[in-house]
Amino acid sequence: MYTSNGQEAWRLLGIMAEFASATDRLRGIRPAVSVFGSARLGPDNPWYAKCETISRLLSDAGFAVVSGGGPGLMEAANRGAHGGRSPAVGLNIELPHEQGGNEFQDVGIRFRYFFARKMMFVRFASAYVVLPGGFGTLDELSECLTLVQTGKSRRIPIILVGGDFWRGLIDWMRERLVGDGLIGAQDLDLMRVIDDPPAIVEAIFDFYESRGFTPTRAERDRMLHL
Repeated sequence: MYTSNGQEAWRLLGIMAEFASATDRLRGIRPAVSVFGSARLGPDNPWYAKCETISRLLSDAGFAVVSGGGPGLMEAANRGAHGGRSPAVGLNIELPHEQGGNEFQDVGIRFRYFFARKMMFVRFASAYVVLPGGFGTLDELSECLTLVQTGKSRRIPIILVGGDFWRGLIDWMRERLVGDGLIGAQDLDLMRVIDDPPAIVEAIFDFYESRGFTPTRAERDRMLHL
C-alpha cells in the first residue's frame, strides 16, 4: 500500500509523541521490574497464582511492576502489584488476545506503535522476570538478551520462572547456539532460572548489592541509542 510523504511525516510525529508521553509518565516509577508471560493463562492456571505472588512480593519490596496490561499473566502481574506497596503499570496495546487493559493498573498507558511499547519495557526495567508464554514472551526475552549481549543496554537480572518449561529451550541454546559457535558459552549466564518467588526478589537485590538501582550516566547515555 502506497503511503505519501505527508502520511509518513504524521506517523513519525505520532511515534515521537508516544515516546515523549510514555517517558514522561514512567519517569518516576524506578526501580521497576518488567514481568512477562502468556495472555492465555487465566486465573484457573497455576502460573497465574505464581505470577501474582511474585508480583506482590516485588511490589512490597519497593519495585513497580510493569506488564503488558492485558489478560492472563499480565493481569496476574498487575493484580499482585496492585495489592502491594508499589505501582502496577500496564503498557497496553490492541492485539487479538488482548482486547482491553486489565483493571489492576495504577498507571496505564496505551500504545499504538509496538516498538515504542517494547522500548519502554526495557528502558525503565531494573530486572526482567519471564514466565511461560508464547511468541510475544519469547520476543521480549530475546530482545532483552540481545540488547545486553551487544552492550546496547545495561546488564540487568533476567530471571526465567518455570524450570520445566524453559529447560528444552536452554538445552537447545547450549547444544546448537553455543555448540555451533553462534553465541559464547558465557552468554547463557545472562539469564537464570529461579522458581521460588522470594528467591527471585532476593536475586534482584543481590545483583544490585554493590551498586544502586539508578542507572549511571554512561548507562543512561547508552539507553538513548537503543
